Amino acid sequence: MSVTQRFSRRSFLILSTVSATALVSGKAEAKEPLRLSGPTMGTTYNIVAVPHGQDIDKDALQSAIDAALAKVNAQMSNWDETSEISRLNAAPQGELVVLSPELSELLHSAMQVHEVSEGRFDITVGPLIDAWGFGSKDAGPRVPSDSEIEQAMARSGQSRVLDLSDDGLRKTADGVEIYLSAIGKGYGVDRVADVMRDFGLKDFMVEIGGEIYASGRNAGGTPWQIGIESPLAGDRALHSVVDVSGMGMATSGDYRNFFEVDGKRYSHIIDPATGRPILHQTVSTTVLADDAMTADAWATAMLVLGRERGVQIADEQGLAVLFIDRDPDQGFVATASRRFGELQPDQ
Repeated sequence: MSVTQRFSRRSFLILSTVSATALVSGKAEAKEPLRLSGPTMGTTYNIVAVPHGQDIDKDALQSAIDAALAKVNAQMSNWDETSEISRLNAAPQGELVVLSPELSELLHSAMQVHEVSEGRFDITVGPLIDAWGFGSKDAGPRVPSDSEIEQAMARSGQSRVLDLSDDGLRKTADGVEIYLSAIGKGYGVDRVADVMRDFGLKDFMVEIGGEIYASGRNAGGTPWQIGIESPLAGDRALHSVVDVSGMGMATSGDYRNFFEVDGKRYSHIIDPATGRPILHQTVSTTVLADDAMTADAWATAMLVLGRERGVQIADEQGLAVLFIDRDPDQGFVATASRRFGELQPDQ
């Protein structure tokens, strides 16, 4: 059996700093931007803001951002054994766990996306990811047996194994764990955006691990321009550029984290309905939404759904989504939902 693995991060947005925007748009920088960066959530955050002459205490702003992100990690990090989500995962089946307002908000949002996406967004899919060798606990990629997939699916299925109410959350099956990697970074982006607003900043872009929220205008006075990477496993080229202002943006793709066994390709994007990697030809989905958390979750959901069903749900729900599919004759073909086309008429 021959196994080949290729890996990269889940998110594939190419950052649009002010200088990158100038390169894309051909416009020179008009104002000196404020830039901040640092480590968080196993990745980094990057911020660009246009202060318009405001007297911003950069150290105080950085401290406030770091504090906001530390709080998010303390609540939602699966890698911190003392975090709220880790304590929730350790709770026994049937026990009611009272949630913080922040985690309750995120889980209710995750439930909504789960329901509307026909179960394709699932924060309990971790056992299946581990079964296929894509989890952090595993030594490498592998094709699990049918019985292993069945066992993993018994501990998955968000609407079946989680009972969420205003009082808290109960796990209704044994061994259930919640992983927030497909929504948590977007939530963190939104909390940093709140800090930026608290400091009186209106024109800024926040990025964490590829998830983005952009507010107002860039230094050139135009909407922030964000690049979507071409879905080529061995390349780092731009597929297209979109304008983003007052919205979150996230992209999910299957083309950098996969393995091959005897010539057959297995993506890290697992369909919760089958317990197996997706088989359709959609390789990348980009979502624009009112906040980064929503964009983050829907980018994953739409990639699992694929273009054919995904466009239908996007149009029904008024979601702005750009699908990129493999095509044996044309290479890659982009399809926009109605809302995405309204926001980006040139795409």
